[in-house]
Amino acid sequence: MEDLQPPPYLSIVIPFYNEEESLAAVCSEVGETFAEGFPHPWELVMVDDGSTDRTPALIDDLDRQFPNYHAVHLDPNSGQSAALQAGFRAARGEFIATLDGDGQNDPRDIPVLLDALQKSGVDMMCGIRKDRADNFVRRVSSRIANNVRSFFLKDNITDVGCSLRVFRRQCLEQVRFFRNAHRFFPALFIMAGHSVSEMPVNHRPREHGSSKYGGGINSRLWVGIADLAGVYWLRKRFLNYRVSNGKP
Repeated sequence: MEDLQPPPYLSIVIPFYNEEESLAAVCSEVGETFAEGFPHPWELVMVDDGSTDRTPALIDDLDRQFPNYHAVHLDPNSGQSAALQAGFRAARGEFIATLDGDGQNDPRDIPVLLDALQKSGVDMMCGIRKDRADNFVRRVSSRIANNVRSFFLKDNITDVGCSLRVFRRQCLEQVRFFRNAHRFFPALFIMAGHSVSEMPVNHRPREHGSSKYGGGINSRLWVGIADLAGVYWLRKRFLNYRVSNGKP
């Protein structure tokens, strides 16, 4: 039978890859956050990126238990950008929020970002991780990468590695995805003619396991350089214009 329910106001999209230890707590915290007086309908889109642990079964269980929790499965493991794209295609909300599946992002920041986006009128509101709960090497390498990326792409984004974002779903029509596009998501929004702002958000220590995405620092460095060169080329050749029709 066709689903006749109206679309939700907000969709929260979370990619998971082998996060069986963190998944239940993350999804439960999202539910608690939006049960505490959020005035609009919402949904949680859980994307399994070809996991080999119990992640697929866990998100299927949540899908069956809660009508506004939805499971999406990728086969095979295809990376964070593919998982996000699949989640965006499944999302039905007027606004979309994203966060990591490891519990380091605080879901309570999502309503704050959404409120700031609506009051400022921008198309995307990005988080900046304050008091970042990562080791020294990770913080320094991230700062260098952010500075280099911002120098070439002129996006002026402080912390592109922060996955906590809220944006208008309609803007995705002009944004093109590719492998590792998530590393340049705000820049791609700006290139498509959309407005982007940012504000501080919480960041917490990882309680279970280690990061499943990204590989080592050395591998991220060379992949990042290649991706930056491609996005820089795209930025220089991106078509950006306005069309008006009819007589004045």
